[in-house]
Amino acid sequence: MKTIATICARGGSKGLPGKNIRDLGGRPLIVHSIAYALAHPAIDEVHVSTDDPAIAAVAAAAGASVPYLRPPELARDDTPKLPVIEHLVAHLEATGARIARIVDLQPTSPLRVPADLDACLQRAAAADAPDLVLTVFDSGCNPYFNLVEAQPDGSVALSKGGGVAARQAAPAVWTLNGSIYVWRRDALARAARDGLWSVRVAAQPMPAARSVDIDDADDFALAEWRLGRMSED
Repeated sequence: MKTIATICARGGSKGLPGKNIRDLGGRPLIVHSIAYALAHPAIDEVHVSTDDPAIAAVAAAAGASVPYLRPPELARDDTPKLPVIEHLVAHLEATGARIARIVDLQPTSPLRVPADLDACLQRAAAADAPDLVLTVFDSGCNPYFNLVEAQPDGSVALSKGGGVAARQAAPAVWTLNGSIYVWRRDALARAARDGLWSVRVAAQPMPAARSVDIDDADDFALAEWRLGRMSED
């Protein structure tokens, strides 16, 4: 039974066209995630799902498997990610693969380090293992302290609770960073059908500095700067 890495990279980015193969620190953005997966001893295979021949060529050259070009109905702007991963895994199983665990890596999150995945895998292997381990970070925003929402009369009110005097007194909350998802195979199939929160989820914190998710040019510039800082450490 294998542990595979999946990387889903659509070609039609609106915020930053061509971002998945744009050069970041001397190599295409998607290659950071491919190389990360290939180097980790717990991952047996790395597979990329894309609808874009240019992304497919870059991914294959970097050592990933690209078993097909994703069909158009799974490559729209509004296509959820879970059916895309399930489609890829089901295709691999149809060719004879026996898959126990899926590590999904977001290609727009290039700053993760091996210890981040180590921690996720350790949590996924615990006696009380959840269906899914995903990475989060502390964004500084908290619905009990500094997040407000509009009311029917046009005013705003705190999103949750009655308010606390200091952020440290508020319940801990986390922001999903999308960097790493570690799935049990059966849970992925269930979530693809019923939604991510239909399964039991555990969170693995990452530092905010490694949680950059590239959506536009400003994010890309921040990732370049942070990558440079990491290289200096």
